[in-house]
Amino acid sequence: METLQKVTLAIALIGALNWGVVGVFRFDVIAQLTEGAYQPLARFLYIVIGLSGLMALQVLFTYWRSEGEPKSTEEIQSASSIKQI
Repeated sequence: METLQKVTLAIALIGALNWGVVGVFRFDVIAQLTEGAYQPLARFLYIVIGLSGLMALQVLFTYWRSEGEPKSTEEIQSASSIKQI
């Protein structure tokens, strides 16, 4: 997995945890750290987290697409030998 994809997933996870805290405790960690949800830094962080979530979807769909495909010729040969038995 590429470094950008790892960073994207980490940021999306942090955002998901933040929204979990908002839902359970009504406490927004990002707003608290940036002294308000409407501060420019908070808005920037929300945008970064949202874009990371979209990029995480791309990682997920790429994984789903490649999950059913054999990875190498060795896997193809082993799959065909299992069918012959």
